Amino acid sequence: MKFKDYVYVRPNLESYIEKMEQELAKISTGQDLETEREAIHNVFKLVDEMSSMAVLASIRNSLDTKDPFYEAEQAFFDENQPIMQQYYHQFDQKLLSSAHRDVLEKELGSLLFESSELSQKTFSPEIIPDLQKENRLSTQYSKLLAAAEIEFNDQVYNLSQMSPFLQDKDRETRHQAQLAVSKYFSENETELDQIYDELVQVRHQIAKTLGYENFIQLGYDRFGRLDYNHKDVKTYRDQIYHDVVPLVTELTKRKAARLGIEDPKSYDLALSFLSGNPSPKGDREWMVNHAKTMYREMNPVTHEFFEFMSSKDLLDLDSKPGKQGGGYCTYIPTYESPFIFANFNGTSHDVEVLTHEAGHALQVYLSRHLLHSYRWPTMEAAEIHSMSMEFLAWPWMSLFFEEDTDKFKFSHLAGAISFLPYGVLVDEFQHEIYQHPELTPDERKATWRRIEKKYMPFKDYGDDEFMEKGTYWFRQGHIFGAPFYYIDYTLAQVCAFQYWVMSQEDHEKAMESYLALCRLGGSKTFVSLLESAQLENPFHDGVVKKIIEPIKAYLDSVNDMKL
Repeated sequence: MKFKDYVYVRPNLESYIEKMEQELAKISTGQDLETEREAIHNVFKLVDEMSSMAVLASIRNSLDTKDPFYEAEQAFFDENQPIMQQYYHQFDQKLLSSAHRDVLEKELGSLLFESSELSQKTFSPEIIPDLQKENRLSTQYSKLLAAAEIEFNDQVYNLSQMSPFLQDKDRETRHQAQLAVSKYFSENETELDQIYDELVQVRHQIAKTLGYENFIQLGYDRFGRLDYNHKDVKTYRDQIYHDVVPLVTELTKRKAARLGIEDPKSYDLALSFLSGNPSPKGDREWMVNHAKTMYREMNPVTHEFFEFMSSKDLLDLDSKPGKQGGGYCTYIPTYESPFIFANFNGTSHDVEVLTHEAGHALQVYLSRHLLHSYRWPTMEAAEIHSMSMEFLAWPWMSLFFEEDTDKFKFSHLAGAISFLPYGVLVDEFQHEIYQHPELTPDERKATWRRIEKKYMPFKDYGDDEFMEKGTYWFRQGHIFGAPFYYIDYTLAQVCAFQYWVMSQEDHEKAMESYLALCRLGGSKTFVSLLESAQLENPFHDGVVKKIIEPIKAYLDSVNDMKL
């Protein structure tokens, strides 16, 4: 069965609730262990059924945001998922109060119970209307960006399709492309400000209703962060500021020298070489065929996985009008199928997103038979799988980049290290916003620009007055739809660098360690997963400096002026 044949039927909410209530009645009500055990697994099955329909509706809505049927289905789930959350909340309550908790905890794992205790803090039936509003606003933002039609060089492009122009070898083309993208955001500034202001206010209200001081700790608790807090994250951000920002500033100067530009502007940062950025030497079908070769040679497990994905058409990679921007991986439980969504645009990002999302998909494919709650780890751990796969794919990059392989490896590694300051900028910005929800839209923009200058002192917007006032974050969907998620990418990047180092020394050993980590899924917390894989903890002071030393040594060993 191929993805197009996966059946979507809007769930009958009344019937679903009735079944859920029947199973919940059998838990923590003096029932015998076997009855409770069976009811718990029936609840998991019901959740999978609902989740599968929600995911199918979401995927098909993102594939064509102009399709009225799936637009209506997405609206149905935006409205009703918060209602369903109260039943999941009840399930957690009953699980925690079960007379058989000790036995169940041994069978199901203590993490399920720790996560249930945390989730008790993040939901109450009285916040359902606010959650519904939050969902509607996030969908409104995604639709607004997906509908972008940018006129450039007598053609019309969406945001993803503008990327090649932002990397063009001709400086004036890059300059005008940036201004064209900025113009789109400027024309929609009022709506974007309104969406975000309403999101901040409704999230702050949700937090206050649940008894939190503000949204910050609630944001952490929503992501199930059991073994670190905002103080640990600040220690980590400080390491990036002290140890990585100077290196990235130096790399930016090297890039300017390669490009022969004395005074680099923001529109120069996406280009790495005067001869042009490395790009894949074929189209989507060509790349997927090479990916099949790569995953066949990499490991029997990766071969089996990628054959499963490609044979069932579980990859939608082309950029097209009306398609949501960005890339993601999700999972459809009843079909035991990961799904990869991307927007190829002819740049090296196509290969990066294919390997990145394949890392996510491989992890959940290997964890698909774990307990429902353990298929995915928390987000910062999940990003280790994706970012590490980007590096574990290095021995096969010549398949995609041919004569540009060395150029790609340099720019990939330099780009990965250069991403870290931006990633922590996004995080620090959000901490300030939710610490001070009363800020006006203009004050938020000033806050962004102030923190941007701290972490990216080299970023000069030139004559782009709209970006100069602090609006770059408008295009960062995570800020709107998944607050406090973005730091996860940077934490995972620091962990993925350790797999890069490991694979340089012994690729097979690195691969085995990586697959073992994937198979653990979300059965352990972030820090415990690091311990299981014998990876250094980024929250410990000095770890970031230690990890970037071999990265810096590699980059220093390359004569990038010749690439």
